[in-house]
Amino acid sequence: MTAQNEFETDRLLLRSTSVEDAEFILELMNTPKWLKYIGDRQVRSLPDAEKYIKTKMQPQLDRLGFSNYTVIRKSDLKKTGTCGLYDREGLEGIDIGFAFLPEYEGMGYAYESSNLLKKLAFDKFGLQSLSAITNFDNSSSQRLLEKLGMKNAGSI
Repeated sequence: MTAQNEFETDRLLLRSTSVEDAEFILELMNTPKWLKYIGDRQVRSLPDAEKYIKTKMQPQLDRLGFSNYTVIRKSDLKKTGTCGLYDREGLEGIDIGFAFLPEYEGMGYAYESSNLLKKLAFDKFGLQSLSAITNFDNSSSQRLLEKLGMKNAGSI
């Protein structure tokens, strides 16, 4: 892993998601909140997770220099969630997104990692704007986006 694909905060490491993270991605993508708020990506096995990483995450990293990051707690090297900058099909511009395993919610990791990626989006990756989307009933994500300084610009 090259240094440009790894970033850190006081408590967290953010590392570009790779096939080495497939088991973690499989678990995360099948949590109730992922399925409810992000959607079922039909990732049901380790090979499915590996394929998803290879076909959905890594090509964007190769093309744009940023993508999905696995968020790792420094204190014990536990994989807690993901945070990323996404070029989503059907949406204009780059979108910031995050998801964490249930046992790591409410600890500030989503804000800490998202805030870092927001800064990197402008300072390192040269983006001029950043968007985010969330479901109407996902109030915790809405609060986090507001804390990041994002404004509600309507619905899609």
